[in-house]
Amino acid sequence: MAKISQAAKIGLFVAITAGAGYLVFRTVGTQMGGGKGYVVHAYLKDATGIAKHSRVTIAGIPVGQVQDIRLEDGRARIDVRVNPEVKLHESSRLGVKSASLLGENVVVLTEGVGEPDKKDGDEVQTLPDARSVEDLKETVGRIADLVEQVAKQLAASIGSEQGGRNMKAILQNLADATEAINITVRENRAVIHNALTNVDRISANSAPEIEKILVNVRVITEDVKTMLAAQGGKDGESGELRSTIERVNRASKSLESALAHVDNVAGRIDRGEGTVGRLTKDEALINEVQGVAEGVNDYVDSLRRLQTIVGLRSDYNFLANTIKSYVELRLQPREDKYYLIQLINDPRGKTSFTQTDVDTTNPNDPAHYRTTTTTTTDAFRFTVQFAKRIGPFTGRFGIMESTGGIGLDTDLLSDRFEIKQDLFGFGEEIRPRYRVSIAYEFIKRLWLIGGADYIFLPNRRDYFLGLQLRFTDDDLKTILPFASTGAVGK
Repeated sequence: MAKISQAAKIGLFVAITAGAGYLVFRTVGTQMGGGKGYVVHAYLKDATGIAKHSRVTIAGIPVGQVQDIRLEDGRARIDVRVNPEVKLHESSRLGVKSASLLGENVVVLTEGVGEPDKKDGDEVQTLPDARSVEDLKETVGRIADLVEQVAKQLAASIGSEQGGRNMKAILQNLADATEAINITVRENRAVIHNALTNVDRISANSAPEIEKILVNVRVITEDVKTMLAAQGGKDGESGELRSTIERVNRASKSLESALAHVDNVAGRIDRGEGTVGRLTKDEALINEVQGVAEGVNDYVDSLRRLQTIVGLRSDYNFLANTIKSYVELRLQPREDKYYLIQLINDPRGKTSFTQTDVDTTNPNDPAHYRTTTTTTTDAFRFTVQFAKRIGPFTGRFGIMESTGGIGLDTDLLSDRFEIKQDLFGFGEEIRPRYRVSIAYEFIKRLWLIGGADYIFLPNRRDYFLGLQLRFTDDDLKTILPFASTGAVGK
């Protein structure tokens, strides 16, 4: 009975141990992923310190484990099983981070952003390689070598008897200097305090300017460094800095010579020699030059105010069945005054009259009589008139179509509607030529014109209808002074 009880105890212990082991296995398997989740892989240059079932973390939190490590195309392929609740996005990365100085490494992940999410079998890009323990050891080794060299230099400098005496003298000088500085500070404490207060105030108020100055100084030093690095060309040629200095030297010599000439010229001007000197000393000449300058200024100002209006016009005469053309230039220095110049091509020509007194002894004719000869020539006619405006009325006087004439214009509707009356041709017919026309600007710069001509002469009376393009041409103002100069020269 005792043997059975002992066997039962052993069997019960084995069963309990097996159940506890199973529970531990399930717990560890659950924590490590337990085969759930999805697997992604990455390629590393070095997988030292990483083993299967190593933990994988994101921000220090375990999110999976290393499922497999193997060599593939000369690189270490690591398969990582990630817990199903963790989502890796398009830009996720995998890397290796050193966990301690003993060489233990941990696989780290970043979730990343963007679509699509990683799924089972996808590849994850790697993070830049972190510095390993070997790198740190190599760095520490280089530092140790430098420290050793410094120690040797110190030993060579102050390790001897002479070095000891030199060091003692240096320390004594330093102590004396410190004592002197201490005495100076105690004696001038108030002055130093005021100076430091002023410096602090100036630096506080001028911090932005000082920062700009430092930036400019840095730029200048970089430029100087670049120029110094470029000094010394190949084959004995001068470097950029040397060439610049030589050019500056030549320029300074030229400037010195030029200043000498300027000083000479200034002396002559001050003594009143030469044209410029006389201009500065002779009051009468100065007044004349000033008068000429004022005259030129007035002329330029009047030319600037001048408006040059060009008109191109064609009329159709219904009864004569002809087309009459005008080229017009209106020079308007002010709003209430202008000069009108026209060149007219009239198919009916220009008519002139010639009277001849005849004395004869023919008994069949009177002893004294007068003959009148009418001559019509195909020639251009011209108009030159002066116009003055008063309110809506504008009076014109001068030559009209190569004969004396006057005119009266009435402008209405903001100067878009005109009524023109012309009286001229006093020597061509028994009665003068009277013409009335109406013009309307139905489109900007384009006028519709209609009216009657030869109203006082029934045998020559006619009616016309035409169009005129009227616009301002400022370029003519620059030509007029040269045109007048050429006319005077001829």
